[in-house]
Amino acid sequence: MKRHAGYTVVIIFLIIFLVLSYSRQQKRVKQVLSENERLINENRDLRHSLDVNGQTARQIAARSEIRVRSEGQFVERRTYYRRNWKQFIAVTTSDYRTGFLGGIKDLQIIVRNQSEYSLDNVVVAVQYMKGNGDIFKTEEYTINDVPAKGTKSVQASSSRKGQKVGLKLLSITSQPMNFCWAANKPAPPGDPDPYLCTPQ
Repeated sequence: MKRHAGYTVVIIFLIIFLVLSYSRQQKRVKQVLSENERLINENRDLRHSLDVNGQTARQIAARSEIRVRSEGQFVERRTYYRRNWKQFIAVTTSDYRTGFLGGIKDLQIIVRNQSEYSLDNVVVAVQYMKGNGDIFKTEEYTINDVPAKGTKSVQASSSRKGQKVGLKLLSITSQPMNFCWAANKPAPPGDPDPYLCTPQ
């Protein structure tokens, strides 16, 4: 009986040891995953900051170019913005949240317009992507009435799957700038002002 009791005690101690070891291992796994998520968010914030700084530098350079003469004549302001719209109009996302097992929440689509003309509408495709880069789903959003020298955002829907988000500009329209651009309508070769809506 004493021998059986000894075995029982040893087995109980082994079970307790294994349970404690498993618990500590799970805790370490959660800490590593939490740290990885924090680093991913920091990298995303850093990339966003670098993009904004780069856009600012390009805008400063572009504004100085507006004053440069072209063939002896000043370039008309709206024409300049139409030709160089990528330096002044950009689309980004807010700092959205990702779930432990995937899923995206609190996502906003932000349009930054640094031109001197308001934008009537900007159409953006939002791609919800899995960890391996495959696209889970795509949704389109239209941001209307983006002010000159300003920003405007819309709330995007949450997703039960996905680890990151990709953006694709589809079209931009601005009556004050007489500007019409669409991704599915490439500029004709040799056209000096290809995004002019209506000839003047």
